[in-house]
Amino acid sequence: MSESVHTVATLPTARQPGCPFDPPAELTDARRHGPISRYPFPDGHEGWLITGYDLVRSVLADSRFSSRKELMFHHPLIDYTGVEVPPAAPGEFLLMDEPQHGRYRKPLVGKFTVRRMRQLTERVEQITAEHLDAMEKAGPPTDLVTAFATPIPAIMICELLGVPYEDRGYFQKQVESFMSGETSDEDLMAAYTATQTYLAELVAAKRANPTDDVLSDLTDSDLSDEELRGMSLILLAAGLDTTANMLALGTFALLRNPAQLAALRVDPTLADQAVEELLRYLSVAKTFMRTALEDVELGGQTIEAGTAVILSYNTANRDPERFADPQVLDLRRQDGGHLAFGHGIHQCLGQQLARVEMRVAFPALVNRFPTLRLAVAPEEVGLRPETADIYGVKSLPVTWDV
Repeated sequence: MSESVHTVATLPTARQPGCPFDPPAELTDARRHGPISRYPFPDGHEGWLITGYDLVRSVLADSRFSSRKELMFHHPLIDYTGVEVPPAAPGEFLLMDEPQHGRYRKPLVGKFTVRRMRQLTERVEQITAEHLDAMEKAGPPTDLVTAFATPIPAIMICELLGVPYEDRGYFQKQVESFMSGETSDEDLMAAYTATQTYLAELVAAKRANPTDDVLSDLTDSDLSDEELRGMSLILLAAGLDTTANMLALGTFALLRNPAQLAALRVDPTLADQAVEELLRYLSVAKTFMRTALEDVELGGQTIEAGTAVILSYNTANRDPERFADPQVLDLRRQDGGHLAFGHGIHQCLGQQLARVEMRVAFPALVNRFPTLRLAVAPEEVGLRPETADIYGVKSLPVTWDV
């Protein structure tokens, strides 16, 4: 193994002041030294940090790297020495390999196709218009996170899975608690337990009285109640938090790039490209982990069996060897192929729903409020910590002329 390979001593958890959209500078610096770096985990385990686009993509497509939860006992920021990590709960397929992963994902694939998600466009447009109407009626200023960015994906994913309307606020609060990265361990566990209890009751209700939704459809399969609960948790948490943060952080990015915002406002055909570029530029799902199941040669290094690797999506999507001028937000960018939704068998199942929501919401927002702007100085916008699974803003105070 080469001794010249770069080492990243600690995983950076802070972004540069005034650069809320760029990856932490230390990660960008690591990629400049090469696409793969050594990373000493807090428990003493010698692992790897992969920051280059081609290597991240190759690991995601390589079955020699595992997603199994019980193999993820090396945490990039926490010393788990002496802690025995259990396997993923039934149905939580994001933390499983084949064939278990396929058993849970396969029944869902047909329910999240491009065609089916595009059929939901009219409903997304309706929900978006309702929230824009409410914003306009209430008047400025407002927090775009609570008024717009969070409700749209929350309503959509809850409707798809059959969460009753009156329960959405409660459920949304619990999901936000264990996804924010700022909840105490005690409160996080309480929110997680409350969500699990709610989902168990929801599954039982769907079995007893099926309705027109994905969860009711799944009760007609051989999946157990426990498996359906786990699958629902993955879908609800992922379908709500990621898109909500893309809508809020994406709006922040557009407001800080007025020429790009203006281009989106005057050219409605730009919506598809704009969404893909914002996904690349922001990469709100920042990092994932894999564990090598056998010795693997990667980037000129030997990744030994049992070794953990950290995959940096945000630096991969800013790799200058893959994207021209990657630090620039360019809504007319032609070099697509970002990894914001991952790659391989674990590529985000709900990506088409997220795309529909963003393709509708961004243009509708900037056209309804042509004078939309931040209500505070950019540096006063509260950002989620890097320790949160999904990056974004805590709140986005905005205003406009009336």
